[in-house]
Amino acid sequence: MLWVKSFHIVFVASWFAGLFYLPRIFVNLAMVPEGSGAERERLLLMAGKLMRFTHILMVPAVALGLWLWAGYGIGWGPGNGWMHAKLALVALVLGYHHACNVMLKKFLAGHNRRGHVWYRWFNEAPVIMLVVVVCLVVVKPF
Repeated sequence: MLWVKSFHIVFVASWFAGLFYLPRIFVNLAMVPEGSGAERERLLLMAGKLMRFTHILMVPAVALGLWLWAGYGIGWGPGNGWMHAKLALVALVLGYHHACNVMLKKFLAGHNRRGHVWYRWFNEAPVIMLVVVVCLVVVKPF
């Protein structure tokens, strides 16, 4: 079980690294001046590669988490309300990941309507979610 838990942590940390950086690229894309096609294309290339890599990291992170939960029974039984909260946050993180993918597609199609300040705020969400998840897993407050 410790091997599964170790790899789960590694893949979750790597997945979140992508979720932390991708919106930063969106900030830069939203700031690209009109007529700066080369800069826009370079940022879109970076964002596309990072999104694909983040997709790849998400799969083992979620699969190993499910293995720990269902296979080893972590978070089952009384006194494990923290796991319900964690699973709800995991669903939010998956939704955030999906939202990043949708936003990237809008940038690729040239349909972005949001400014860089909005993306700066959007970029804070995965940090908050990760902090709450780690606190739930370590402290197990309920």
